[in-house]
Formats: sequence, C-alpha cells, structure tokens
Amino acid sequence: MNEHIRELLNCHPELESAAGDIEKAFQAMSRCYRDGGKVLLCGNGGSAADCEHWSAELNKGFRKKRPLPEKWRKKLPPLLAGSLQQALPAIPLTVFAALNTAVANDISAELVFAQGVWALGAPGDILVGISTSGGARNVCAAVQAAEAKGLTTIGLTGGQGGRLGELASIVIRAPAGEVHHIQQYHLPIYHCLCLMLEDEFFA
Repeated sequence: MNEHIRELLNCHPELESAAGDIEKAFQAMSRCYRDGGKVLLCGNGGSAADCEHWSAELNKGFRKKRPLPEKWRKKLPPLLAGSLQQALPAIPLTVFAALNTAVANDISAELVFAQGVWALGAPGDILVGISTSGGARNVCAAVQAAEAKGLTTIGLTGGQGGRLGELASIVIRAPAGEVHHIQQYHLPIYHCLCLMLEDEFFA
C-alpha cells in the first residue's frame, strides 16, 4: 500500500473502503500526466471551492518546491528561473465566469461544465467531478460529455454515489451522508492524491 494512503487511513480508518479507488484515481492521473495530458475539475458550491483548491496544489509545489529543470532555467531571466515551479496541469472549470454565465443564459445552466469539457478536454485527459450527493446535474452532464470525448472520468462523492457514481469511470465515495461530513473527507482524499502524484513526478 502506498505510504500516503497508509497515512490517510491512519488518520481516517473509515476511509479504508475508498482506498482501492484512490489508488485507481492515482494510476489514471499518473497515466494522464505522463502522456502530456491535463486534469479538468468541476463542482458546485463547496465542491467548486475544492476544485480550485485541488488545482492549486497541482499547478505549483505542494509539499515539494519542484524547481524547473536546467533546460528551462537557461531560457529564463534569473528571477523566473529561480522562482517558477513545475506543474501538473489542472484547470477548474468553475473559474470561467464569462463562459459559464453565457452558457447558462444562452443554452442551459445544466451544461456549463459540459461546454467547458467540450471546449478544453482532449482524449487522454481526465475530468474530475465533485458532488457530495452525486446528483449535481451539471457535473453529471460534464461526465457524459467527457466520456463521449475520450476523457477518463473520476467522481468524488458521498457514500451513496448517486447518478455520478453510475456515470464516472472511477468513483471515490466518502463514507458519510451529510454534506459537511462528506466535504470533510474530500479534502484529505485529494490531498493524498496530490502527495502521491508529487512523489511520482518530482522525486
């Protein structure tokens, strides 16, 4: 068992039921990044905040500093060469205010994330959909669009899984039923994945 999953279970032994799916998500994300892909994330409310939090941990150093390789440092002025960090590209679809409000106004609010997936996703990329109930219609629509376009889909949801649990290729279920309890599990789950990915790519 990966050391970060072991540490997660030491703190939250009730997540043992999710350990296998966390490992599957890690393997999928590792393949995506190794092949030059990116991760898209979507969710509503607190889950939207989690999308942005998670993407921030991937787009710069999390626990490690991730200095640039020498080949890039040579092309940059000293301040940038010594300060910029390597990234694992992650785009939260929640941040596109103009696009999302245009889609909601002109097409349908249920398709705001699906349109973002269609515009930015490519085969081999990953879509992460976060929904505590598993029933967020705009997240489920995004997963359907992603599957059609050849993305791997990961759902982060609650114990019941909901519609998202049926649609996503990989589903990590937090063992709780109330929204705030589910969200309290989501944070250590995606932090665990960030630690695993950072070790994988920035040893």
